Amino acid sequence: MHEYLRQILDYRPACEQEEQDRKLMLRYLELFPDTIGTRQCEIAHMTASSLIFNRDRGKLLMVYHNIYQSWSWTGGHADGETDLLMTAVREAKEETGLQAVRPIRREAQSLDILPVWGHFKRGSFVSSHQHLNLTYFLEADEEAELRVKEDENSAVAWIALEELREKVTEREMMPVYGKMIERMLRGIT
Repeated sequence: MHEYLRQILDYRPACEQEEQDRKLMLRYLELFPDTIGTRQCEIAHMTASSLIFNRDRGKLLMVYHNIYQSWSWTGGHADGETDLLMTAVREAKEETGLQAVRPIRREAQSLDILPVWGHFKRGSFVSSHQHLNLTYFLEADEEAELRVKEDENSAVAWIALEELREKVTEREMMPVYGKMIERMLRGIT
């Protein structure tokens, strides 16, 4: 059994959206067991994201995403990695330049199927598809050195939670971020 299958099976949905998305994710895993963890499955593939909090939980470290032209969480494709927490940590470091980041909780804190519309990446067209995404809560030092990953983002910054709505222009992501921030602030897992 792939580790991400165990992570999805262990996840306890906190709302109807997560119940439905979990059911559909498990169906995708049945249909595409050998390719869902890679980009070979062009319809849908496993991804992991993270919300990176500062120590007092008042700010998020976000990147300005080149494709979506919006402040965004960090994350990316599993690309064969079966432990999505490790994928989230790897992507957080790659996209922000952080040397040290630690999981606040080892369990996924959100489960979402996210549409990705067709776009160009590195000169090639990528067709519309679904990201089967698990999100994790990470923590980093607000004073740590940050670095842009130029092929993916054009800025990295700590954003106060109360400023998030004015900074994120990808409006369909605000409900996703909002449910996770509420979980962190209320201690719901």
